[in-house]
Amino acid sequence: MQSQSSTIERWQFSAAVLLPVVLALVITAAAVLGFVFWSTANIDARALERQSTMFEHVIEARRIGLEHELASVAARDDTVVNTKLMFSQNWVDRNVGRWMYQFFGHNRIVVLDDIAQPLYMMEDGVSVESQNYRRIASPVQQLVNRVRERSPAFAVPDGPPAPVSVSDFAVVEGLPAIVSVMTIVSDTGAIVQQPGTEPLLAAVEFLDGSTATEFNSEYLFEDGNFSLVRVDNPDRATRSILNNAGRFVAFFDWERDRPGLTMLRQTGPALAVAFAVAAILVFLLLRQLRRSSTALEVGRRNAEHQAAHDRLTGLPNRMGFDVHLAKVLADSQGAGTQLSLLMLDLDRFKQVNDTLGHQAGDELICAVGQRIRDVVGEGIMIARLGGDEFGILLVSPDGSADLGGLASGIIESIGQAFDLNHYKAHVGVSIGIVNATGGSAEPRELVRKADIALYEAKAGGRNRAVVYEEHMNELLQLQHTIEGELREALQRDDQLSVAFQPLIDQHTRKVIGAEALARWNHPKYGNISPARFIPVAENTGLIEALGEFVLRRACALGAKAPGRTIAVNISPTQLRNPRFSIQVFDILRETGMRPLDLELEITESILLDDEHTSAQNLRTFRAAGIHIALDDFGTGYSSLSYLKRYPVDRIKIDRSFVMQLADGHVSVAITQAIVTLAHAMDIEVTAEGVETEPQATILGRLGCNTLQGFLFSGGVAEDRITAIFADKANAPERRRRIKAA
Repeated sequence: MQSQSSTIERWQFSAAVLLPVVLALVITAAAVLGFVFWSTANIDARALERQSTMFEHVIEARRIGLEHELASVAARDDTVVNTKLMFSQNWVDRNVGRWMYQFFGHNRIVVLDDIAQPLYMMEDGVSVESQNYRRIASPVQQLVNRVRERSPAFAVPDGPPAPVSVSDFAVVEGLPAIVSVMTIVSDTGAIVQQPGTEPLLAAVEFLDGSTATEFNSEYLFEDGNFSLVRVDNPDRATRSILNNAGRFVAFFDWERDRPGLTMLRQTGPALAVAFAVAAILVFLLLRQLRRSSTALEVGRRNAEHQAAHDRLTGLPNRMGFDVHLAKVLADSQGAGTQLSLLMLDLDRFKQVNDTLGHQAGDELICAVGQRIRDVVGEGIMIARLGGDEFGILLVSPDGSADLGGLASGIIESIGQAFDLNHYKAHVGVSIGIVNATGGSAEPRELVRKADIALYEAKAGGRNRAVVYEEHMNELLQLQHTIEGELREALQRDDQLSVAFQPLIDQHTRKVIGAEALARWNHPKYGNISPARFIPVAENTGLIEALGEFVLRRACALGAKAPGRTIAVNISPTQLRNPRFSIQVFDILRETGMRPLDLELEITESILLDDEHTSAQNLRTFRAAGIHIALDDFGTGYSSLSYLKRYPVDRIKIDRSFVMQLADGHVSVAITQAIVTLAHAMDIEVTAEGVETEPQATILGRLGCNTLQGFLFSGGVAEDRITAIFADKANAPERRRRIKAA
């Protein structure tokens, strides 16, 4: 009878507990599977939409880029002279045909006269007979007619005329292509042409296998291909290319990216296993329901411990640390009790993680935690707050804790090499310290102040400890104030300006150019140092707007002083922007400045970054004739490999070397080595911060090409530098100090 009663109880238990659990599991499984299949289809559709949109942007940018490339040749005085006033076959072949093929990869170049008859034609870098023009005449002539219709509307009464250009997609010689036609005009306005009679420059760029390969490489299309007919294949995506009339010209197809399907194939077995495991766990869970309450209590305590501790190091995590900090602050009400919070952040940890792998990074974190414990001893709260950040909480009843010695010990201990997978890793640590007495502190405020001190430690050079002081909070608030005021200043035209510091030829001591420097005269705070607002602009994303402002002012000056080098500093943020090169060329075209007169100054961090867009922009600038200068050389990662990988035209020796130049000083040998290395690589050298004649003399003896500094001039206003450029008597014997604005 007892056995039968037990059996009934078991069935009742199964019906009351097991059946609802099984039903819930089945319903959950159905819902999860439905969601997975829906997500798979949705993800695949979004991936196709994203790739299609990207292709439309890429092909349109390619068409616009062809017009920009034509403008670099068509809007020039010497092109007008050699195509209309006195046609020169050799000049056109060398400076138009072959140049456009070599630098931009144009497959066909045609120069047409005022009645659209071919004067010159190039095919794949080789000059051919003009009769070959008839093979591409039909699509080109359509664009010629549209250019002639628009030419009178683009006539400019005063100033240089703007070139008229039209581009479109067409089928040329049986291949899809981009075709562009542009009028050849004077860039200075010195040569006047009747609108509609200008010679024309036409270019054809085929959308062939090499273009498809380039798209596949740069934009991650899988097996992309251009064709004249639509590919009917469900596994391939197709986007049509329409001309300006809305007619189909060609198609671009590629293997569809199906991340959702891939995810389903990879996770399907795992989901099946997960459901099986879940079913087993449910069964096991039901068996554990009758276990003793003692076991449940042990499990609860275990869970609480894991929730409050880091699984990698075994140290308390942020949640455990916050709870302990709040408890200590609530319990420490004595007037003499001192609380000290130390926030630690590892320096160069990312390099170790990226170089040796995440496993080595985990080992390093564990080793760092142990070294901190060895320094501070037992009984002191140490927590891993996340990533490579640690926290230490010290309670000193009499306020006698030696925080300076403790911080120094931690820095010294962590500064020693770590043995990781047979490699020696070196990291540092920055420490922010904040002190509080008794119950006078609030947990969040204490952590905030420690973070501010940690930020100051990192900003001050890393691998150091900084104790929080109230002025740090004021400085942080000032940064926010500067950000807000700078945003407003960029919307106005009466605060920001550009000063120009002359560049001096070392041999003749003549002014050969100038460097553009941003200046900010605030109506309330007066002149704000660039050292104060430039970092704020870089950290808040305002550097692109500020950089465009300075570049436009500099190019406006350069247009009025052809032959003078105008140097402009650019930030890594600007260079990483894919549209930055287009912006620069637009400004050059709008202002009329020659690319050869512009010098863009970059820092070594850009080379270290090795970012694809930055490298592509640098190559585009150099191909267009814009010079690249490496600023502050010698203060960072100055490496010969970077100079070989990213050729530059000039390096600028940092003022920290120049200010120490004196006969017999080690800086002379270092500077000599830099100059010798640069000249061996056919790179010119500029020395910044020249303030004394002995420094200039030593730099001249070492072979430095260009000098810059307060010995000659500080930054001057635009009208002053214009007057300096116009002064033809700027000879060595009449050299004088230039009064700074």
